[in-house]
Amino acid sequence: FLCFPCSLKDDDSGDHEQDNSPPKDSEKEKNENEEKDQNTTKRKVEQFWRFYSHMIRPGDLTGHSDFHLFKEGIKPMWEDEANKSGGKWIIRLRKGLASRCWENLILAMLGEQFMVGEEICGAVVSVRFQEDIISIWNKTASDQATTARIRDTLRRVLNLPPNTIMEYKTHTDSIKNERIYL
Repeated sequence: FLCFPCSLKDDDSGDHEQDNSPPKDSEKEKNENEEKDQNTTKRKVEQFWRFYSHMIRPGDLTGHSDFHLFKEGIKPMWEDEANKSGGKWIIRLRKGLASRCWENLILAMLGEQFMVGEEICGAVVSVRFQEDIISIWNKTASDQATTARIRDTLRRVLNLPPNTIMEYKTHTDSIKNERIYL
């Protein structure tokens, strides 16, 4: 859907007439940029869907498996430059929910529903024997407003019940814990 703002003439009489004057250059440029961004996003989603439609869904995997979806140039590693100051939201799911949640998550990422700019690095779905785990990685763990926005959007796009436990873990903490276990 494309939305184009219309200007209304405002006066005290309560009568409002639509302003039919041609859009100013700045408004015209803004509308063209919005349309271009929407077309680019639509193309990205369509290209991705052509690839994704041929993949095995997480719920169809057995054993111990991980799917990673990260932005181009970002490795799914704590030590990657884009990730090292960040963290991840972790959600543990009962068996049978991973495929739907994974699909909703990646479509929300591609559709830029998180509205946090370039903050999202990628996502992981981990299939385990007893449960499945979904996580979304971001660049800046110290930005609490952004991490809260990611959490709230995640809860909405995955349609999680209010009592769902969500854990945020910084990559610095993950690295420390990994070294303890080695």
